[in-house]
Amino acid sequence: MEKIRKDILMKPIYDIYEKFLWKQISKGPFPTHVAIIPDGNRRWARLRGTQLEEAYLNGYKKLREVLIWLLDMGVTNISVFALSTENCERRNRDELNIVMRYIKKGLGDLLHDELIERNEVRVNAIGKLELLPKDMIEMIDDVVERTSKYSKRKLTLAICYGGRQEILDAAARLLKEYKLSNLSEIKLDEENFKKYFYDSELSDIDLVIRTSGEVRISNFLLWHMAYSELFFCDAYWPDFRKIDLWRAIRSYQRRKRNYGA
Repeated sequence: MEKIRKDILMKPIYDIYEKFLWKQISKGPFPTHVAIIPDGNRRWARLRGTQLEEAYLNGYKKLREVLIWLLDMGVTNISVFALSTENCERRNRDELNIVMRYIKKGLGDLLHDELIERNEVRVNAIGKLELLPKDMIEMIDDVVERTSKYSKRKLTLAICYGGRQEILDAAARLLKEYKLSNLSEIKLDEENFKKYFYDSELSDIDLVIRTSGEVRISNFLLWHMAYSELFFCDAYWPDFRKIDLWRAIRSYQRRKRNYGA
């Protein structure tokens, strides 16, 4: 309760600071592809003495809010780490059911969301989707099909996803094709190898944002973030504010990208 009261009292200051930050970043450049690791829902619930259900509900609402901010900014590719392979296989079943319920709710909303239509967002999902319930797989297929006509923006949902597993699966697909084609040698470069990923068209990531104060990437899109700028935010995901996003963008703009140099 003390934190809630403090946030209310600080709101006028936050509003002023938000305008100050926007003035700093408004001229760009802005990242083309932003990836989000929305961490901290459980700790948010513990801090407030509330149920996990409320934490994930607020996290779900926050995701749509952040999508609006990014789309309004002109970001054309957004990737979200919704659920890791490890979480799908090992997380407490009761908590996993809550997470799955809000992923399903989000998929259902994407089918009819004017935000998607107005911004012409093509939606895709990557990961070990076969680990998901059948009805969720069908919802994913429906969303992907209905938004396949769009090409202006892209939203990628990583569900039951692991970066190492994606690379291993890509190598397995490559070897299978090699054996079936009876080639004498494998002609391999980065562009050719990417053809075997879950989404061969997913672009490299410019900026990765992780909330909750954790400083790690947790096996998320390892190939695609090889040259990404990383921003770690202390706020738990449901508390992520526009000023936190603006700070991430400011940090991105102040860095010189050397691409391995």
